[in-house]
Amino acid sequence: MKKGFFYILLIFLLIFTLAACGKSGDANHGASETQPEGESAQPEGGADSSQTEEPSSANTPSDIIIATGGTGGVYYPLGGEFATIFQNHAGLSSATPQVTGASKENMQYLSKGEVHVAFTQNDILDYAVNGTEIFDQKLDGISALGSLYPEIIQLVVSADSGIESIYDLKGKKVSVGAPGSGNEANSKQILAAAGLTYDDIDEQLKSYADSADAFKDGLIDAMFVTSGIPNSSVQDIAVSKGIRVLSLDEDVIAKLKEQYPFFIDETIPKETYQGQTEDAKTVAVLATLAVRSDLSEEFVYNLTKALFENLDSITHAKGKEIKPENALKGISVPVHPGAQKYYDEKGITK
Repeated sequence: MKKGFFYILLIFLLIFTLAACGKSGDANHGASETQPEGESAQPEGGADSSQTEEPSSANTPSDIIIATGGTGGVYYPLGGEFATIFQNHAGLSSATPQVTGASKENMQYLSKGEVHVAFTQNDILDYAVNGTEIFDQKLDGISALGSLYPEIIQLVVSADSGIESIYDLKGKKVSVGAPGSGNEANSKQILAAAGLTYDDIDEQLKSYADSADAFKDGLIDAMFVTSGIPNSSVQDIAVSKGIRVLSLDEDVIAKLKEQYPFFIDETIPKETYQGQTEDAKTVAVLATLAVRSDLSEEFVYNLTKALFENLDSITHAKGKEIKPENALKGISVPVHPGAQKYYDEKGITK
């Protein structure tokens, strides 16, 4: 009886032990299945995290492209100096100035997101954002960073030319700028103010550098240049061929300013170019820096701060004309919040 009880007790203990082991095994098996899920969840969490970071990365890039202009103008060399400032003082890995067809083309690149920062004229910036003049429709995603310096309209003829005023351009070969550029838009506006159109001249759609070559070869009679002064292409012609810079007639200037309020009075001082013996009265627009609207506020704030607080490092002559207190002058489109934050801090207004 005792032996039978012992066997029964032994069997009971064995069953209990096996049951306990089974539960432990189930628990361990469950842990081994849930652990990979935990590991799988971690990358998913990482993916979610990277997805939230991806817009941040796109909106705060470490490498940027700056749309400038032709190699013979001011935008390109100045853009190279801006790139250095952005790299050294805005925490960028790289900033690359890109040769372009200038103002109009730059607005198209900026709207498409192909560049991050772009040089343009304040009038072209206005046209792009509002879809007027040389733009068939509004270009989205563009904001102003700030005004830089005056872009002066220069009507250049050879020193021995018989052309004395804009009215004498009738029937002449005239370079009006690269196709669709701000230079071309201004040329058309000035010609119209003098009662002239492309039907009255033999228009040549050329960049600054190409215009200079054509001028030296005697293939054009005059050229319009919308640029800071001195313009390197005009300097080249002045040295190699000799030039005169014509004043615009007072009635032309009056009509321009009445129709286009963004034009301001300007004078090209004598001796700006070799052989220039007289001041030339003319008008100007403003060179402006624009940015993609989707760039983060902090990112554009850093760009704005870096630029305006390191102007003394710019060696180009235009650097002396760029002043923080003038950054909002002539701006007729929305300013990027990051740039506005900097201006607010410094008490800069229009």
